[in-house]
Amino acid sequence: MTYDNAFKAAIAAGRQQIGLWISLPDPYSTELCATAGFDWLLLDGEHAPNDVRNVLAQLQAAAPYRSHPIVRPPHGDPALIKQLLDIGAQTLLVPMVDTPEQARRLVSAMRYPPAGMRGVGSGVARVSRWDLRRDYLDRADAEACLLVQAETRQALDNLEAICAVDGVDGVFIGPADLSASLGHRGNPGHPEVQAAIEDAIRRIVASGKAAGTLTPDPVLARRYLALGCTFVAAGLDVRLLASATRALARDFLPDAAAAAPTGATPAGPY
Repeated sequence: MTYDNAFKAAIAAGRQQIGLWISLPDPYSTELCATAGFDWLLLDGEHAPNDVRNVLAQLQAAAPYRSHPIVRPPHGDPALIKQLLDIGAQTLLVPMVDTPEQARRLVSAMRYPPAGMRGVGSGVARVSRWDLRRDYLDRADAEACLLVQAETRQALDNLEAICAVDGVDGVFIGPADLSASLGHRGNPGHPEVQAAIEDAIRRIVASGKAAGTLTPDPVLARRYLALGCTFVAAGLDVRLLASATRALARDFLPDAAAAAPTGATPAGPY
């Protein structure tokens, strides 16, 4: 466990960070992915079956490697944020942040009093190495990194105000939910959605905050990076496993597709 936050320092300096989305709730697979050398790994607690203990095990598995683990909780509950910080998560990506008021509450949840409302219990937690790290309380607020997800029409309407919140380190555009909010559910590649994403990236960058997003399309990933995105997830573990496994089956078993459940359809691009 490092004591500073290399990811936070990198995005603050404008150094682009390439990540991988982790949805498999298992420390063994997380460690395998950490050996690839991505700048960051997203441990997903919103759309993957992860709880605090699962996340803890994955943080421990990733600790020896260079990839910075970012944790996405299912929501911005201050009690859950406190638990995730106490087990050693330095950077959180919080979904569905639509207003600057929500963003300010999240900043408060990430900081100790008097700057915030985070409960003080690090002496019995992994984050301070069970009080071996005696300077943790003095450095914790500076080490914590908050990324918020803008993924609705309302969030885009409030984007500059969200970016202006002190303590928000980056804003992540969620393509799947944004496409639904804009009336194109399941089609994040729709021209209206892509135009909104590109416009949002430019506005976030203009605000001085780090912009981020997710796409498994390498052409789109490079497009977003060229627009100034600082942190981009260029793939998802479950999609990589599924596509490679199914491709291998098709090579050897031409009728392998017949084994799919009745009514199964391919997953969307995000």
